[in-house]
Amino acid sequence: MALLWSPESWSKRLAELEARSGDLKAVPLRRDVRSLGILLGEVLREQAGDEFFELVEALRKGTIRRRAAETRRNRKEAARQGAEALKLVHSLPVEQAILLSRAFAFYFELINLAETNHRKRRRLALQLSGEAAEQRGSLAGTFAIMKRVGIGSEEALEWLRRVLIVPVFTAHPTEVARRSVMFKRRRIGEFLAALDRIPTPRQELAHLEDAIRAEITSLWQTDEVRSRRPTVYDEIKMGLDYYDVAIFATLPVLYEEISEALRCVYGLKIEPHNLPQVLRFGSWIGGDRDGNPFVTPEVTRDAIRLARMHLLAFYRRQLERIIDLLTSSAQQIPVSRELRKRLEDYIEQLHVPAEQVFGEQFEFEHYRRFVLCIKARVRRTLESAVGGSLPPLSGISGQGHELLAQALPAYGSARELLDDLETLRNSLASNRGLRIAESQIDPLILQVRTFGLHLHTLDIRQHARVHAQALKEAAADVIASDLPGALSTETAGVLETFRVIAETKRSSSPEAIRHYVISGAASVDDVLAVVRLARLGGARMEGTKTDPGLMPVPLFESIEDLRQAPEICRELWSRPDYRQLVATWNNWQEVMLGYSDSNKDGGMLTSTWEIFRAHRDLHTVARECGVKLRLFHGRGGTVGRGGGPTHRAIFAQPMDSFEGQLRITEQGEVLNFKYADEVLAERNLELMIAASIDALARPNARDPKGHFTGILKPEWEAALDELSEISFGFYRENILDNPSVITYFEESTPVGELEQAKIGSRPARRKASRNIADLRAIPWVFGWTQSRLLVPAWFGVGHAIEQYLAPPGTSKVRLKLLQEMAREFPLFIDLVRNVEMALGKADLATAKLYSSLVEDSKLRDQVYEMLVAEFNRSVRAVLAITGQKQLLEGNEVLANSIRLRNPYVDPMHLIQVDMLRRKRTGENTPEVNRAISATISGIAAGLRNTG
Repeated sequence: MALLWSPESWSKRLAELEARSGDLKAVPLRRDVRSLGILLGEVLREQAGDEFFELVEALRKGTIRRRAAETRRNRKEAARQGAEALKLVHSLPVEQAILLSRAFAFYFELINLAETNHRKRRRLALQLSGEAAEQRGSLAGTFAIMKRVGIGSEEALEWLRRVLIVPVFTAHPTEVARRSVMFKRRRIGEFLAALDRIPTPRQELAHLEDAIRAEITSLWQTDEVRSRRPTVYDEIKMGLDYYDVAIFATLPVLYEEISEALRCVYGLKIEPHNLPQVLRFGSWIGGDRDGNPFVTPEVTRDAIRLARMHLLAFYRRQLERIIDLLTSSAQQIPVSRELRKRLEDYIEQLHVPAEQVFGEQFEFEHYRRFVLCIKARVRRTLESAVGGSLPPLSGISGQGHELLAQALPAYGSARELLDDLETLRNSLASNRGLRIAESQIDPLILQVRTFGLHLHTLDIRQHARVHAQALKEAAADVIASDLPGALSTETAGVLETFRVIAETKRSSSPEAIRHYVISGAASVDDVLAVVRLARLGGARMEGTKTDPGLMPVPLFESIEDLRQAPEICRELWSRPDYRQLVATWNNWQEVMLGYSDSNKDGGMLTSTWEIFRAHRDLHTVARECGVKLRLFHGRGGTVGRGGGPTHRAIFAQPMDSFEGQLRITEQGEVLNFKYADEVLAERNLELMIAASIDALARPNARDPKGHFTGILKPEWEAALDELSEISFGFYRENILDNPSVITYFEESTPVGELEQAKIGSRPARRKASRNIADLRAIPWVFGWTQSRLLVPAWFGVGHAIEQYLAPPGTSKVRLKLLQEMAREFPLFIDLVRNVEMALGKADLATAKLYSSLVEDSKLRDQVYEMLVAEFNRSVRAVLAITGQKQLLEGNEVLANSIRLRNPYVDPMHLIQVDMLRRKRTGENTPEVNRAISATISGIAAGLRNTG
């Protein structure tokens, strides 16, 4: 039997992998897709039977015929094929509908793995060709452009020193997959990567093919949809997994990449461990209390403890590896006086001779003995996190283990651990062991410098109105004539959270909590309330030499709050008492901008522009007040929640409004897309660092012939002001203030079934209400995405541009201005591209099918026709600005991906609509809900977006 991945010749296979352009470079991806499809077909026949497989094929071919008829603009034939497919779906028993949904969803899971593997493959091909340095967003490419416009090495290093990127992982419920399913996906991805090794014996190819077949079978037999809602602890574990999967290993590689880029472009020789720190990590998982009653103070305490345990266990493994490899002997090479002194000091603390601790082991191997002492201290530190004893140290006798474990103290800070590691490193480097230090010690030094003893900073987040109520209760208790009664549960929780913060700060990792995010911030009092509550809870806000303190971070989310943010901060930073606090934070203040909620509040265009203006004006106020401003960007995964390519967004920041430091949320499914693999994680982090350097140095602005500089011309600003105002009014009138829209949304989408999908621990609404304002941004985007309208990503754009071009006699001049902006102004380029991508993913025929779920025909037609009219206006606007004849003309890869995926997503849309209709007509059974959940998972995989 022929093997699916067996080549005609290995030289041809190598040529495919090395191809830099043309069809040849796509051949490996097509082979992976085809082969995975064949294997899935085999598994379906084996597991569900030939009859079921034929049903899958009948539905697949029917939806392909419908799409083909649409392409030929044969609407009658397309409608007939669609009706036949829907009839077939409606005739199915629920159990078969579930299996069908799973089959199509599995296909996309496998295709997504193939595409991810191809991204890694193309990255490797660029590195082999030497063109990686020319790739958009690469560090070497960015430095090369800087050098070309006259930016010297010292200036380049100064820009690099200012950069600090902090990705903040959140548990927003947009990741459909279970943790166990993600592990299985990764295994298939590893097997696919192994198939690219050249040459591979036929026996090994057969083994890999069987392994993939076995994993597909195992996946088919696994519940891909959770049978219960995940707990916050499940989400914490999922977040921690990415460190083991990619981040720990990626970090040293990333710094090597920076070092190599500086060497290649500027001739600088800087060892990775001597580079400035450019990266830290943060998390909201276990600290985000806003609207999530399951994030209790105890959960927060455990989230910090689990992160610490996870990290220290990793350090122990790395030290064990070093003990195995670091075999240098004092009989062959000396050690430094400092290392010998430190080792003697450690042994002295044991009050017994060294021989009694180490026996005959490592008699002349002082490095190994020293690392054993480091490991013993890490073990003690881990025990304090675990709250109990651990198994004996490997590498020495039981008695020696007990002596080390009992006598040596836990590390009191990351600095203490770094001092030991740097002593070890310096001794090796000064005694002809530099290569050993670079390969074995430097990676751990970089990791400790980045992760400390805490892994990541855990943000606490709560809504401003909760703080106001807690402060009101506390004040009433003080001034009331009667003795106080019990505090409300919510207020007690707020105060206990501050006690947990205080407890954490007293530990060896006060850096574990350093930010308190205030959702819905709308005034200075909202910030001061946190300071007052912290005092009541015993938490210290001020920073010290050993504790960064606790900084309140106002989150401005609505359009009105974004507009008021600069003056709110001016008032805050003008208070002498608050400025004293800011001084203890090295004069830094962080402010968070909410992309998701501002989009829901004002629409895509207004949200984008108001965030830009707030960003710029906040920096102006900060400079006037003598404050260093760091912005925290609350971007979602999808365009409708502020998503899109991160490097483009960083570069599109306002000129002279970036200090080099930023924090940015990485949400849900985006984590898996960016951090599920070392190669992908390294590329993602490189993009953010390179974009930050680019945004600071602005080399394009120094090039006399440069474009895409970031400079905002007055006429462009005036145009965006006008566009935003038109769009905002139109959006508010037709979406936010239109009660028919929420009815249409709830009935035409599966947003009500989001709870059944058991995606995340947090409820979909902050409080029981049918108002759009109380609906979280995630379910808002989720519903429109599943029904293929993607309204949040484009609504208001078409109307605004049409009205902007409407004044008689100005249309050509104004269109020319918008076209100039789409070529030269990064923010507008990013906006147009993101809107175009969303319009390309939307599908009106599918949306029409979902609209049939709305009971009130008059309301249904009114809202649907309003949405379609604006969709068409937005398409015309994008085409006019870009000069294209059709959407995504300049992005052939995405256009082809959507075109090829649509016929396979269609069956899941048909099943979802049919199941929703059954449920709403009385068939509300666990099986129907399970079928709907399966389609939610499948459509998300097909579109590579949940919401």
